Order: sequence, then structure tokens, then C-alpha cells
Amino acid sequence: MSLPNCPKCQSEYVYEDGILLVCPECAYEWNPAEVEKEEGLVVIDANGKQLADGDTVTLIKDLKVKGAPKDLKQGTRVKNIRLVEGDHNIDCKIDGFGAMKLKSEFVKKL
Repeated sequence: MSLPNCPKCQSEYVYEDGILLVCPECAYEWNPAEVEKEEGLVVIDANGKQLADGDTVTLIKDLKVKGAPKDLKQGTRVKNIRLVEGDHNIDCKIDGFGAMKLKSEFVKKL
């Protein structure tokens, strides 16, 4: 069985110590089960709360939308968001507006 490299220094010299893995070069100890959980996509809203798929959020400021006749107003509720990679990391469908991508810095979790 091959052990993963150290997440801190990327050293290949890692050994097991009980349930923990230890790097002898930087003295970092970690549980491999916890590292796998943390590697998922982490998206933070304007208030610092972590967002998840299916959350409901609200806009914290008016947003101008290119090519649209009207703006998205502050307080607009967006249900059932989906988190994606990239600059605009929230994929959603806004009632009366359609499909759209938003930046997490302009929303807060309800």
C-alpha cells in the first residue's frame, strides 16, 4: 500500500503511527480520513458562513446584469443553489430572471 505525500511539504517519506500519518521532514501529523473530507469545494458567503449545495441565499446588494432590462435587487431570495468551480462559484435559477451564475461575495446564507 502506498501512502500519500505530506500535505504540508509534499515529502514522500511518510509513515504510519497508529491512525495518523507522520512526515519526518516537517513533523506534520494528520489523519488521512479528515484530509479527504476537507478537500471538497469550500465556498464562503459575505458573512463568512460556509455554503453548500441546495442552500437558500439572498443578495446583499443590487447587481447589474449585462443584457438584462432590469437589475437584481438587494434582498432577492435565491433557492436551491449549486456550487461550482470558478470566479462565479454559485450556479442558480432566479424566479422571474432565469439561470444565472453569482459570486459568493454578494450573497448571504439564510
